[in-house]
Amino acid sequence: MESASAQNQDSTAVDALNSVHIIAHNPQQPLQQLNATAQIVGQPQLSATYTGSLVPALNQVAGLRMEERSPGSYRIALRGNLIRSPFGVRNLQVYLGDFPLTDASGNTYINLIDAAALAQLQVLKGPNASLYGANSGGVIRLEPKGFNVRENKQQLSLGGGAYGLFREHFSLQRSYERYSFSIDQMYQQSDGYRDHTALSKKSIQTAHRYQYAINSELRFLLLYTDLHYETPGGLTREQLEEQRRMARPASSRFPSAEAQEAGIQNRSLLGGITHQITISKHWQHQVSLFGSSTDFENPFITNYEFRKEENIGLRTYLSYQNQIATTWHFEAQLGYEGQKGWYALENFDNNQGEPQGLQAQDDLTNSRQNYFLRTQIGWKEKLSLETSLGYHNFTLGYTTYFPASARAQGEVKYDAIWMPRIAGRYTFDRQWSMRASVAKGFSAPTLAEVRSSTNKINTDLKAEEGVNYELGFRFQHPKQWLVLDLSAYTYPIQSGIVRQLNAAGNEYFVNAGELKQNGIELTGEFRLLAEDSSRLLHNLQWHTALTYNQHEFERYIVKENNYSGNPVTSVPDWMLANSLNLAMGKPWSMALNHRYTSSYPLNDANTVFSEAFHLVQLQLNWQQSLGYAMRFRLFAGVDNLLNERYSLGNDINAFGKRYFNPAPERNFYAGLHWRF
Repeated sequence: MESASAQNQDSTAVDALNSVHIIAHNPQQPLQQLNATAQIVGQPQLSATYTGSLVPALNQVAGLRMEERSPGSYRIALRGNLIRSPFGVRNLQVYLGDFPLTDASGNTYINLIDAAALAQLQVLKGPNASLYGANSGGVIRLEPKGFNVRENKQQLSLGGGAYGLFREHFSLQRSYERYSFSIDQMYQQSDGYRDHTALSKKSIQTAHRYQYAINSELRFLLLYTDLHYETPGGLTREQLEEQRRMARPASSRFPSAEAQEAGIQNRSLLGGITHQITISKHWQHQVSLFGSSTDFENPFITNYEFRKEENIGLRTYLSYQNQIATTWHFEAQLGYEGQKGWYALENFDNNQGEPQGLQAQDDLTNSRQNYFLRTQIGWKEKLSLETSLGYHNFTLGYTTYFPASARAQGEVKYDAIWMPRIAGRYTFDRQWSMRASVAKGFSAPTLAEVRSSTNKINTDLKAEEGVNYELGFRFQHPKQWLVLDLSAYTYPIQSGIVRQLNAAGNEYFVNAGELKQNGIELTGEFRLLAEDSSRLLHNLQWHTALTYNQHEFERYIVKENNYSGNPVTSVPDWMLANSLNLAMGKPWSMALNHRYTSSYPLNDANTVFSEAFHLVQLQLNWQQSLGYAMRFRLFAGVDNLLNERYSLGNDINAFGKRYFNPAPERNFYAGLHWRF
């Protein structure tokens, strides 16, 4: 859904592809001229969901699946690889503006972000380590408000809905000749659909941009989030059929989720400052300093964990561009991104929500270094060739203090790796273009995989890597009423990381050998009616995203089990997303979203499968202006219009066959948005 960040949040217009620029590249590039498969989600789509969740917007991106196991608990799979991510976000690089949201350990707290505080987000699919830290799945860049403010405004949203939902969001934006900023404050709480799924979230984000000279500017970002949510745990199929709203009950061996007060408390502060200077007509330099601090608390069924996490980092690059003669253009970037992280972890016995008796204590450090060089040469706007090379190394240090019998100190160094990428694009005319790329991906184990819930340091876990081959086509009608993007890829992965469970239900990770990943993605934008305010129905737009996955375990043997040839766990063959935006006269508008996900295996043996489902969401808006400077919008919506019984985040290889996390049945919300 290609949308410019400058659009007003009440607008539903879709910009032409060649007017939308990828900020992820420097200099920025029109999406139509990109040598990669990418997609942009604009602020109108981000703000269309009242809860501030990124789930509906990201699920409109072909090849991407974002799941919500319970309110506040998210995970993301880009091009299918969810098997590494039973909880959280791994195997991706996520940035908030110029600053990595993915920390030095490879973990990403995506639940810190509120969609209403973003201007847009950009998704680069496949390995893109030529400009970013090492990754295998791709890059997601979240653009905060404040860096591109063009008008002064204040906005306030208030509303509520089913299951005790209440949400308040206030936004202030100011733009001056050389300085602009925004402040976004949010509070949200809910009781949740299931027992023991209450959520409370408070956050404040501020972004500033100061052009202190004609050729120089500073950007500053600060985000603080205080998040608490309860985790109900998965259910067996029998429990699901008995009472789908229950939390995980007690068993003969373990107490219930409610008795243990299972949940997450995350207090995180993230900040960074960027300096950018245009040295001359051809040269530009940018440097960013950033850091984060997290206090993490997780009472679980079998233990009570405390984590203190500190991260710092530096990202800098020198950019060169030059027009050669009148038809050739050359650009290059040379840069470095490094992160250092310190993590103190303590695990205690959990006695009905109270920590007692130390189980394990470890200190870990992570160091990631990424050097990159990228060049691109283009002829007119018809032909471009891009080559890039990344060099990455990753080191993990650990010190075990408790138990005393396991005291140890050591360091794990993963072999430094070169990550080349070659890509090209040819535009046949103003309507058709073709692109192709070959890129190496690399993803080291994250902290949560090296030191999983077994509380043991796994020094044998290897990084996964592979080479992605991709071919794509884009079509844009001259009058912009139709835009199509088709891509196909094949991506075999070596030493793929997968999750296993021991007899106590604690997770650990192993290398699965080889994974075969093939996929086709189709994105379409259709402007069914040209915008005309003289008609009752004066604007009608349709977006569709179709994904076909063919992912298999090429070679996967664990102990006496041979899963070779099985479809990869948690990857659906088909996904389809549709959104329809309709403007009915000046005061009325409607947004209709549909998502289909086919059945997929929930365990490596492929003996348990999810149910396919259709999820439909509808929102109706009534907008009115009060004078020149005021405007308010009343909105009401329904989630799960078809009243499907589905799960938006099943557990993978679940202990005790507790695979299912049922999602809410049909429910409603309403509220008021006031801009002044």
